[in-house]
Amino acid sequence: MLNRIAMTAAFVGLTAGGVISTAQAQQPNAFPRQETSPSGWTFNLAPYLWMPSINADLNFTLPPALGGTVSATSSVGFGDLVSHLNFGAMVAADARYDRFSILTDFIYMNVSGTAAQFKSLNFFGNAPVSISGSAQASQSLSLKTQIWTQSGGYSLLQGDWGNLDAIAGFRYMGVNARINYSLGVTVVGPRGNGATFGGVGSVSGSGGIWNGIGGFRGSLRLGDSAFFVPYYFDIGAGGSNLTWQVASGLGYKTPWVDLALTYRYLSFQQGSSSVLQHLWIKGPMITANFEF
Repeated sequence: MLNRIAMTAAFVGLTAGGVISTAQAQQPNAFPRQETSPSGWTFNLAPYLWMPSINADLNFTLPPALGGTVSATSSVGFGDLVSHLNFGAMVAADARYDRFSILTDFIYMNVSGTAAQFKSLNFFGNAPVSISGSAQASQSLSLKTQIWTQSGGYSLLQGDWGNLDAIAGFRYMGVNARINYSLGVTVVGPRGNGATFGGVGSVSGSGGIWNGIGGFRGSLRLGDSAFFVPYYFDIGAGGSNLTWQVASGLGYKTPWVDLALTYRYLSFQQGSSSVLQHLWIKGPMITANFEF
């Protein structure tokens, strides 16, 4: 129990250190801020509390004796994510010089014991075999995920009304997944060698993908008030079929910090041969953006 409390506290503390492409992306210079340093550079740090849910579709390669793959799905809410978190780390940084900016961020999550459900067995050369939910006594997913985004930006438009930056860069995602299962049915493989799938066992897989991304970010000031609307969007492809993310909400500027309540959505879509076929991370986030 003490270990779980410690890990949860570590998660909240580390989460306060950054966010995937959204720390400065959701809190860019909405209107004139502090003066730049003598070197002309300014830097941003944005502690936040992100409360996401995670949905994933996975695809695991079966042992050679069977051939083919088995697909699975998992849905984890924020409460389950915190209670099943083994370790989490998030770091984001932003540097700006005149109209140019550099953003980098990294996230790592190690989650275990979350619920998962098999969907179907896909034997090579045969039609998929559906696996009934009633036959699945228990499935436990362990998932380790790293997501790193690096991009450069240039302010196309800026003024008292807000700003619009064009951005371009890359995003990397690495994943290591394992499902420990207990099935109430046994499926015989198609090769006639006595190989079966069922009972108690496990399947696992890992992979990494690189994607180029492009998009925009900025904010809009609401009249002469201290309120503003931060916004962010990127989209890309490469190692995956498609990856994209979008975020927006409402912010409030104070003399020493910008506060914002936003909603963020991050998606990966990959081909049928990939371990992680689809990943959706989405949820509200509270951000405090400091500039120095």
